[in-house]
Amino acid sequence: MEDLSSLIDWSRAQFAMTAIYHWLFVPLTLGLAVIVGVMETIYYRTRSQRWLAITKFWMTLFGINFAMGVATGIILEFEFGTNWSNYSWFVGDIFGAPLAIEGILAFFLESTFVVVMFFGWRKVSPGFHLASTWITGFGATLSAAWILIANAWMQNPTGVAFDPAQMRNVMTDFWAVVLNPVAIHKFIHAVANGWVLGAVFVMSVSCWMLMKKRDREFSVRSFKVATWVGSIGILVTMWSGDGSAVDVAKYQPMKLAAMEGIYDGQNRQGFTVIGLLDPEVKPCCTGNSDVDPFIFRIEVPAVLSYLCSRDINAFVPGINDLLSGHRADNNGTEYRVPSVADRIVSGKVAHDALRDFDRAQAVGDTEGMTTASQVINARYNDFGYGYLSSPCEAVPPVALTFYSFHIMIIFGGYLLLFFVMAWLMLYWRPRLLDVKWLQIAGIATVLVAWICSEAGWVTAEVGRQPWLIEGVLPCQAAISYVSSGSVALTFTLFALFFTLLLAAEVSIMVNVIRRKGATSDYARLSDK
Repeated sequence: MEDLSSLIDWSRAQFAMTAIYHWLFVPLTLGLAVIVGVMETIYYRTRSQRWLAITKFWMTLFGINFAMGVATGIILEFEFGTNWSNYSWFVGDIFGAPLAIEGILAFFLESTFVVVMFFGWRKVSPGFHLASTWITGFGATLSAAWILIANAWMQNPTGVAFDPAQMRNVMTDFWAVVLNPVAIHKFIHAVANGWVLGAVFVMSVSCWMLMKKRDREFSVRSFKVATWVGSIGILVTMWSGDGSAVDVAKYQPMKLAAMEGIYDGQNRQGFTVIGLLDPEVKPCCTGNSDVDPFIFRIEVPAVLSYLCSRDINAFVPGINDLLSGHRADNNGTEYRVPSVADRIVSGKVAHDALRDFDRAQAVGDTEGMTTASQVINARYNDFGYGYLSSPCEAVPPVALTFYSFHIMIIFGGYLLLFFVMAWLMLYWRPRLLDVKWLQIAGIATVLVAWICSEAGWVTAEVGRQPWLIEGVLPCQAAISYVSSGSVALTFTLFALFFTLLLAAEVSIMVNVIRRKGATSDYARLSDK
């Protein structure tokens, strides 16, 4: 049992590490693709050589980041087969379809036109080159869409049915998978987040150039385009984030309870702006549910009830409520379902029925197969719970989920203020662009944007633990049964490899930025 626990921990750690590294590159790629497209569009319309120089500079940084994202993304997909083979078998028909479409359609699209984008400046017409730039960005966005559809299905499995004869899930409705409401909000939120990160990156580099007093016009023009893109991005991010929160309340209430550190729910539930959890407080199954889970907190009354159900009087269940079977519908009205303990028992009955089906199928007992299949279908909603040994296992890591969520919220609020300040600097007090402490703040903000982006991803993935597929398949039933030592070894090797990749990317990008900051070619170009 200890070896199994170690294997699960190492497998989760390796996948988490790979995803975190990959997510350093993906949103920046999505954001820079749009910004470069806008810049080249301005060049195409004005034929200004200065705008051409701006476009090529940021396109170079886009290309460096694009290559790193591809390298880490390929490894991430391979890990489903190496570390999570039982998961791949159990839902491969469903999960594999969006990934296959992503590879065939989106990845080939972007990988084809990115060649024209970088090497076709004097080989194709300006119009075709501009189209190639936008198609590359569209391909990257389309690639993200199919990946996020696959991920959203793990958060809210739809359009599938369990086939006991194959002992796996099969797809019954492709469009239910594609149009999953969780996928729609998740896609919009992730892409808009990419626009924000890409914009902040461009603004950060522009602030550095302004601080070094090099190519001021280059920096201001870049800063202005990024401000427009980032401002749209932050507004869309906040709007889609609200939609995602409603989805979480509806489909993953345990995640929502962990995000807000709610152990005992109530009507008119407040929203915690900032707080410090008491590490000694655990769910009710450990016996101290009546203790305040917070050492301190600042709360806005009734806001969470409104955000979840658009009703300030709505009931929002906590962790203890959900474990005991208390939930809330879309209108925030409380209702009862079987407790987690009861669902564990029911799930184990479904497991026994599946074994009965397998034995009956082996000897050709049609009646036995039918009887077992009826039991499985009747209890399949509890099937995943049959893998759990206690209700406590259904609770995600509360502290990590809570803190990552609130880091995302607080840093997201800062980014909104950052873009407001950028507008003031550009159109009200342009001389503020030359204030050194504001330039330093602009440079540092790129770290805030990256941390905010990573914190959102951690919230989404850690908050659904222990489930790899929400309510259907926990991590311990999805792993590949290999030695924990081998996974620990590959974790170490991947950590070293990814760190070297990141160091290489940062070094290359810094050198490109420094070379630009050290030249004055832009100033000598004609703007006609």
